[in-house]
Amino acid sequence: MTRLWDDLVGHDTVIAQMRAAVSDQDTLAQSWLITGPAGSGRSLVARAFAADLLGIGADEEAVDRQVRSGTHPDLTVLVTERVLITIDEVRDLVEASYRSPVSASWRVIIIEDADRMVERTSNVLLKALEEPPPRTIWVLCAPSEADVIPTIRSRVRAVRLGVPPIEAIAGMLVERDGVDPVIAEQSARHAQSHIGMARRLATSAEARERRDRALRVIIGINAVSDAVYAAADIVALATEDAKAYTEARDELDRTEFLNQLGIAPGEAIPPGLRGQVKTLEENHKRRATRSLRDGIDRVLTDAESLYRDMLVLALGGAVALTNEELRPEMELWLSRHSPDHAIRVLDEIDVARHRIDRNVTPTLSLEALFVLASGVVRT
Repeated sequence: MTRLWDDLVGHDTVIAQMRAAVSDQDTLAQSWLITGPAGSGRSLVARAFAADLLGIGADEEAVDRQVRSGTHPDLTVLVTERVLITIDEVRDLVEASYRSPVSASWRVIIIEDADRMVERTSNVLLKALEEPPPRTIWVLCAPSEADVIPTIRSRVRAVRLGVPPIEAIAGMLVERDGVDPVIAEQSARHAQSHIGMARRLATSAEARERRDRALRVIIGINAVSDAVYAAADIVALATEDAKAYTEARDELDRTEFLNQLGIAPGEAIPPGLRGQVKTLEENHKRRATRSLRDGIDRVLTDAESLYRDMLVLALGGAVALTNEELRPEMELWLSRHSPDHAIRVLDEIDVARHRIDRNVTPTLSLEALFVLASGVVRT
């Protein structure tokens, strides 16, 4: 079995730094902030670091499996489905941080998207970060240090991640997953160096097909009616993609979890363990909710790459295209629209994201975006 660290590429210096920190328990910092752009591997680094900490003196492979499935008793991960992390969620984490570890030497608490905390919520964390309980490690993840308040920045050890090059991700997919080199390069390029998405595209022909269908729908919008149908199609594709992603992971997590509890497939769950199974199922429901929202955001990211490519073509830029396979369709689009229109659509994509973040329904947000993209209605 590969370790969680093996899922990372292009971060050898960071990996060495954090593994060295684990090996020196006397000087180990107890509050960390991992920053980097989307897809750089922030949450992967946090979980791999947690697995090393929780695996001290234990079966490392078993701990890795528990960390992957989110079932280790001494690991707490806050992954919010809301626009903002609530103050009550953080208060619960602070309370949990004072509990002694159950089976490991440390209790590890990870806050993904720590940039989603407003100042009042962040202030609840300050004392816990400044004077953490003796056996608790805090790990915060955010796009950049500027995305958290200065008082938090002053209380953590910062780790900065860059974006791995496409060639490195493609090489990893070939070496570790046995992916065909052509598909590996294409997947890394289409994922724009997002490690998790690159692996997903490389190992799922259905995921690659859904991405291609979504972009072809978007580039084919030429009327208001096209925009309305496209919005419905994109939401349906994102729902289908999210369902395929979560169902596969949920089944694997449940099987591994029950196996760790010593429960055979089809065997009744003892009453004393039903609470743990219920917690796992609740985690799966939260993941499904977030997966759909992330799927919509991923389509918007892919759309951004499409319109950027068209700007590169229009301006004669000497830059590799993310969507080289759609060059004929992009050249046809440029015969009907100006480069200025591509810029307007890119701006509108940001507006659509903001609307979705403010809980406007994805369908309505996408309809507004695609009506502008059609060129029939101008802002």
